[in-house]
Amino acid sequence: MDEIAQYNIARWRALAEADALFTRMRLNQTPESARQNLDPDGWFGDVTGKRVLCLASGGGHQSAGFALLGAEVTVFDLSPEQLARDRAAAEHYGLRIETVEGDMRDLSALPAASFDYVFHPYSLNFVPDVQVVFREVARVLRPGGHYFLSCANPFLLGLSERDWDGAGYALRHSYIDGAQLTNADSDWVYDRDKHARVPGPREYRHTLSTLVRGLCACGFVLEDLLDTTSIHPDPQAAPGTWHHLVAIAPPWLAFWSVLRPDVFGAAGG
Repeated sequence: MDEIAQYNIARWRALAEADALFTRMRLNQTPESARQNLDPDGWFGDVTGKRVLCLASGGGHQSAGFALLGAEVTVFDLSPEQLARDRAAAEHYGLRIETVEGDMRDLSALPAASFDYVFHPYSLNFVPDVQVVFREVARVLRPGGHYFLSCANPFLLGLSERDWDGAGYALRHSYIDGAQLTNADSDWVYDRDKHARVPGPREYRHTLSTLVRGLCACGFVLEDLLDTTSIHPDPQAAPGTWHHLVAIAPPWLAFWSVLRPDVFGAAGG
């Protein structure tokens, strides 16, 4: 285990103790609400009986949702605290999921070509090299399988609501692939007055060309690309707040792709 993994494990332990937003189990889901949350545009379709890997996705959010929709779910995450919440959420619903503890850069614990879908919410920016992750995903997906990936908008990584300068949000960080940034969490992540010792997110910028070319190099064909704001953008909100910032600068991207090694060559070559 390298220092990057150790840092992320310690951070997510602290986030779980702080009851951060992304560590809270979702225990009031129905199949209808799960589908709207996970797949509002209908990309996944009917997942009944399909094998879904929730990658770096612990916390009791997505795993229970996919299981409610009839999928066979495996959660792979490096945080034992987050995986415990997946197991607790599954028990709450009377569902069965499999949990595997590990680093997204090494999926050797999972069989090759064993999943129909990989659902990968925001976590890619916590590691410096996207290619090693994409190769691992390509190995565990069956040909024709689908990969959903959410990550930072690379042009805006490091920008926060605290960068308001009276006229706009100033970009201060160089656009360099692999550059490391560490900022304080936004106020909505957890109660920072009560939990001041949570380590800040250590993130790495992945340029748009690195992301797209990396997917193609591993045999993925891009089906859709969305810029997303999620948490309630509001152009009328007070400047210097999260809701105002994301109404101006969408912080995240979402990629939908299908594994087609016959198009781009052998995955992971």
